[in-house]
Amino acid sequence: MLKRTPLYGAHLERGGKLIEFGGWEMPVYYTSIVEEHQAVRNAAGLFDISHMGEVIVSGIAAEEFLNAALTNDVRKLAPGQGHYTLMCNERGGVIDDLYAYRMNANDFLLIINASRIEADMAWLELRNAGRADVKNASEDYGAVAVQGPAVQEFIDVAFPSASCGGTEVKRPSDLKKNQVGVFIHDFCAIYIARTGYTGEDGFEVVVPAAKLESVWKGLLAAGQSHGLKPCGLGARDTLRTEVCYPLYGHELDEQTTPIEAGLGSFVALEKGAFVGREALARQKTGGVGKRCVAFQMTGKSAPPRPGYPIWSSGPDGKRIGRVVSGTQSPSLSLGIGMGYVEPDYARVGGSLEIEIRGRRAPATVVKKPIYRKPV
Repeated sequence: MLKRTPLYGAHLERGGKLIEFGGWEMPVYYTSIVEEHQAVRNAAGLFDISHMGEVIVSGIAAEEFLNAALTNDVRKLAPGQGHYTLMCNERGGVIDDLYAYRMNANDFLLIINASRIEADMAWLELRNAGRADVKNASEDYGAVAVQGPAVQEFIDVAFPSASCGGTEVKRPSDLKKNQVGVFIHDFCAIYIARTGYTGEDGFEVVVPAAKLESVWKGLLAAGQSHGLKPCGLGARDTLRTEVCYPLYGHELDEQTTPIEAGLGSFVALEKGAFVGREALARQKTGGVGKRCVAFQMTGKSAPPRPGYPIWSSGPDGKRIGRVVSGTQSPSLSLGIGMGYVEPDYARVGGSLEIEIRGRRAPATVVKKPIYRKPV
């Protein structure tokens, strides 16, 4: 049976088209993917991200434990700061990618992927061995993401208070990128972070589950005059693909490393021992067998989709990889995607062919991100 977020009824009220995603019943769109995508790029969009997991790690050993468990260096986080990081197995394969926030010296909040909650908790508990307090708080919280250039104009209307924990600010709009604060809203403590998964400015709000629907409605009311629209998973996927943000199960899995995925900047080899370090260090110096590239179609074709074969160009072309994410870009009006190819074919500007419905269509390897916001 599919799980439902605290906003299930709100999605039905808004006419959301619900689908299965990672074991959850979630809206893929309300009006259309393209309309919701453009709302985020040009104004604002509101997403239910309650399927994501929340893990609280605390105690005097929390920093030491997380630094040995995750690829990035949590020692560099000041209270109220967060960063992107990954947890890997001994081979360097990715168990999950996540966001880690330091709330104070000994307390951390991890935001993990919906489909990986059980696997992540089992892995963390095995590695922890009782050193820190690790709590799966996913059932206690819900979350929304409000994204787009207009969000800073109304976020303070929805949450009119100063922070009382994390980064100290007078209002949510004073938060800088990757900062998080604790705010009191409707007599409850909530987390507001200036982060997102769309390539636009915005905020992610983690709320006690019982309060989530009132927060959802409050944001829609505050943002109505600024063009805010509720958005589904369809727009979330096109937005993240345009800016080349990885999705677990597509760009990342337990057989793929952060180095192969092009995420080496989030692997702090210099910090010392952590799970997977030796394998990742070997790849850093010795090279990899595949690389994740971004590409865009150069001719008229149907959009690329995950699983499609990638071929080298020319009459003697050979199969060199596969597409892991692909879509029609609403911002660029052409097919785009990401895929893994043999390293010799990963050069920016190089030609590829994507097999679409049995026919090969030309594509070009491009620099990430594929979409860049006009200056």
